[in-house]
Amino acid sequence: MTAQQQSSPDRFTGDANPYGGGDPYADYRTADFPFTRYTNLADRQLGAGVVAANDEFFAERENLLVPGDAEFDPEHFGHKGKIMDGWETRRRRGASAEHPWPTAEDHDWALVRLGAPGVVRGIVVDTAHFRGNYPQAVSVEGASVPGSPSPQELLADDVKWTTLVPRTAVGGHAANGFAVSVEQRFTHLRVNQHPDGGIARLRVHGEVVPDPEWLAALGTFDVVALENGGRAEDASNLFYSPASNTIQPGRSRKMDDGWETRRRRDQGHDWIRYQLVARSEIRAIEIDTAYLKGNSAGWASVSVKDGDGGGGDGDWTEILPRTRLQPDTNHRFVLDTPAAGTHARVDIFPDGGISRLRLFGSLTEEGTARLTARHQELGG
Repeated sequence: MTAQQQSSPDRFTGDANPYGGGDPYADYRTADFPFTRYTNLADRQLGAGVVAANDEFFAERENLLVPGDAEFDPEHFGHKGKIMDGWETRRRRGASAEHPWPTAEDHDWALVRLGAPGVVRGIVVDTAHFRGNYPQAVSVEGASVPGSPSPQELLADDVKWTTLVPRTAVGGHAANGFAVSVEQRFTHLRVNQHPDGGIARLRVHGEVVPDPEWLAALGTFDVVALENGGRAEDASNLFYSPASNTIQPGRSRKMDDGWETRRRRDQGHDWIRYQLVARSEIRAIEIDTAYLKGNSAGWASVSVKDGDGGGGDGDWTEILPRTRLQPDTNHRFVLDTPAAGTHARVDIFPDGGISRLRLFGSLTEEGTARLTARHQELGG
């Protein structure tokens, strides 16, 4: 995707130019948002969903969370008008001929269930291809509601909604980014567009904060999984795909659903460093190379580190020695002795890729105490 890059400021207002043919992203306005290094809590792969909207006349609410960039077909029309790859509501009208304009309070809304509850660090409201039909402004609120509430329960008067993004003007055909500084754990968002219009994509970047009671009930679980609060901190190479793919739920379904590095022409090797959900004891390991056939890693090793800081250096203990990997295969290893740590690292030799890493174990007493304290501190 080509685009007009902008590093500062990260706000866009006003219409984009009408589509004039050629690459529709050529005049797309975007910026570098530091918070995008965090997990997308609204990822469908994590279980996120748009559970309700007050209006979706022109385009369905579910499009908000579709992975990848919004597409645009200038010739695609239906019975209701132009078909857009996003969520688009009808034009609002006033109460009478004397006052045909919507009021300042009129707005449309969509309720989003986060795939993993957590602390929101930043939100991108993307209006790609909505050039003259985007909202004048947007606002976003968050709530923490246990269980699996219905839309009616989320809209009840007793639900407390906290402002994450105040009503702010946005631009058409642009990635509108908003840093968030609210230190609370949220399970749902309410996205408002004032007074109406269309939004192509919504991305909610933040840190997963799991429920310690749920993890305790599981006993043994994947202590590096993204949905359980694990995180890919750093990697040697991200040429083809993000390192966070390796801790996504489920098995990889295609080659780019894993982590693959560029081809090395030296004597080095590649690696990913992870932060575990909390201090844990690891008892078993899975390294999956699904769909990586002519480009899987040749060998891999796994190490752990015990301490608050991740860092590339320090006391790493190898718990799985360098081991031959097969293409398109799930490899399983049971450790002779449980290995305790707060961070893990997978090293692949010499290059290539893996699709998933699973580290099965359980929290230590210290890990449980820290996770429980943070969960309570964030209002969980």
